[in-house]
Parts: sequence; structure tokens; C-alpha cells
Amino acid sequence: MAASKTQMAQTRLDHLKEVIAADTASGLYYGMVLKITRGGETVFHEAIGHGDKDKSIPLRTDSVFSVFSITKAFINVLILRGIELGRFALTTKVVDLIPEFTGKPRDRSTILNLLTHTTGMPGVWEPRPGMFLDRLDELVEAVCANIHGIAEPGERCDYAPIANHVLMGEILRRTDPKGRAITEILTEDLFQPLGMTDTSLGLRRDLKPRHIVPDMRGIIPVKNMGRDHPGDFGLYEQEFCEAPHVGVASSCESLSRFVEMLRGGGMLDGVHILSPRTVRMARQNWTGDMPNELYKMVALRAGYEVPPAYIGFGFNVRGTRIVHHQLGTLTSPETFGNYGAGTGVFWIDPELDMTFTALSAGLLSQAANIDRFQRLSDIAVGAAL
Repeated sequence: MAASKTQMAQTRLDHLKEVIAADTASGLYYGMVLKITRGGETVFHEAIGHGDKDKSIPLRTDSVFSVFSITKAFINVLILRGIELGRFALTTKVVDLIPEFTGKPRDRSTILNLLTHTTGMPGVWEPRPGMFLDRLDELVEAVCANIHGIAEPGERCDYAPIANHVLMGEILRRTDPKGRAITEILTEDLFQPLGMTDTSLGLRRDLKPRHIVPDMRGIIPVKNMGRDHPGDFGLYEQEFCEAPHVGVASSCESLSRFVEMLRGGGMLDGVHILSPRTVRMARQNWTGDMPNELYKMVALRAGYEVPPAYIGFGFNVRGTRIVHHQLGTLTSPETFGNYGAGTGVFWIDPELDMTFTALSAGLLSQAANIDRFQRLSDIAVGAAL
């Protein structure tokens, strides 16, 4: 008799929990909240370890994390929705929507180039050193003024920590029929419809008591400052935030609802965000064999093979080659998802009908984070019967 799509080996899930507990006990990271579903049913949902180095804040399944670049996934989905609604196209030039984005060769970049990180602009971490990152208008001005193309669009894949999603956030704002702010667009068009009650751009006041303040542990190369909260990384602790590349706070459960929408082909509980066709296209590799220049450097420093970028319409894709990968090596080739610097990842495996959503405390370096999530993802897949 064939195993059901929700069937999992409990001994392997127990082992997964033990591995995470051993990681946190060793100090590799402080703690993790992990949710795994199969066929839409929860098969694992655990809070393991703590939210701080001193082990004074036990993690709970409703703990709220700063999700960093997982924020980009929400912008990606709303951009794809905008294409479906006919507000712009994959082939629309950025400069046609943001006229101040001038200068060759970047002015030939399209929305497809933004989604696939192939604009030809370098992977710059901050458009102007020391600037506040909490206002979208200032971010757009700084990106347009300071980040210029170094290659023809489509010829090179440079992961954009900030520029692409600042531009896409502004495209959403400028094409919004209601003239709303980016915070309102995310809340009203995505978070509220999907029942993501613990998710907001900016640390919403009611989420603050459950928020795990990020411990960067010296791995973030730049400051992320906001006007309303002191400190080099105050952006993550203030309520007003329009940073469409890093500014979202969420719980694992709330983020998992977004992930389930993607597993469901763009729908969840009758709410239609994207079409199944768009999701299928989004999880294909649109960057060929080009390396991701950021992770090329990571691979060279770590001493392993430089992998292809494997980027879809804004999503990371597992791809066909066996390479170091946060989405695992045992997942299927069209497995897709996103990650946040050293802290979180989610993926959807269409073949296994399985999702993996993890948020952690105590940031890891890029190479160590890839190793961590590759290992945990493979253990999770090994539990699927």
C-alpha cells in the first residue's frame, strides 16, 4: 500500500529535534522555531532552545523574529500579483516606472532582471554609508543616485541585498490604484488576506513583547539604523519601517501561512493571491548556469564548488546539481523558497508536497548557515515516507 502524503517517520522527526537541541546546546546558535507540513497538515512544530545568549528567554512557537531578507519574498509575490493584474509586465523597464532610474546600462533593466538579480548592478549592502533605512522615499533616492550598473542586464547575477527590492517596493507604491504606502500594501493585500496576524513591516507594537531582538554576533557587515530606535541595528526594533528588503517581523506560524499559500499554488483557505501557473513559473531556474556573485565568494572562501545561482522569479530554487544549498540536497529540483541572513529559511517541495519554515536566534555566517539548513533540510526530507 502506498504511503499517504502526510506520512512521516516519527523517529526521524524526533531525531531532527534532538539535532537542533544539540546545536543550540553547543552554542552554534541560540534556538529555533521550526514548522514542517506535508499535504497541508502540520507534522512538526517545535520551539527549541532560547532567544538569547544567556538563555534567559525560552523560545515559544509564537515568538516573533526579525526575518531579514525573507521580507523580499513578500515583495516578490506582490510584484508577481501586479503582473497578473496587468499593472506592469516582466518585460517592463524599471526606468519606465521610476524615471529617475537613469544611466546606462542599468536603464535597460526590467522587472524580470530585478526578480532574478540580473540588473548588472553590484550587490551593494547600503546605498549611502550610515544612512537611516526606514523611509522608502529616501532609500529610492539613494539607490538611484549611488548604485550604478557594471554589466549589461542579464549577463551577470549579483544578489542585491537592498537595491532590487527598494525599487520593487517603490514600483508597488507608484502603481497602486489607491496610492497607499508600502506598509499598507503589504498588510492589506497579503498579510491580512492570508491571516498572517503576527506579520508586519516594522515591529508592530503588539508584537514587541514576543520579539526576539536579533543578536548579529558580528556577522552583518553594515549598520541597519532607524530614526526611532537607537543603536546600529535599531531598524529591527522600531514600529515605523518602510524597508522592503529587510523590515518584516513575523512568527514561524504566521510565516508558514504564506508558505502554505505557495504550496497551494497561490491560494490558501479560498484566498487567491497568485495563479498556479505563475507559481509554477516562479519556481523554475531563470538564471541558467550563472553563479550568484555573492555566494561565489562564500563558496571560494569555504573551499567548495561554486554553485549556480538557481534563481526563479524572486525565489531560490534547489536546482538539478548537487551543490551546497540551504534548501537541502535531497529535496526535489523545483523546491523553492527564500532565506534571511544567517537566521531563517523556508522552502516548498512540490514533489513531496512538503514545506519547511524555520526562524532562529543567534545569527550564523553565510557558509555556516548554508551548512546548517542543508543538514536540517535533508534530515526533514529523510523523515518523509
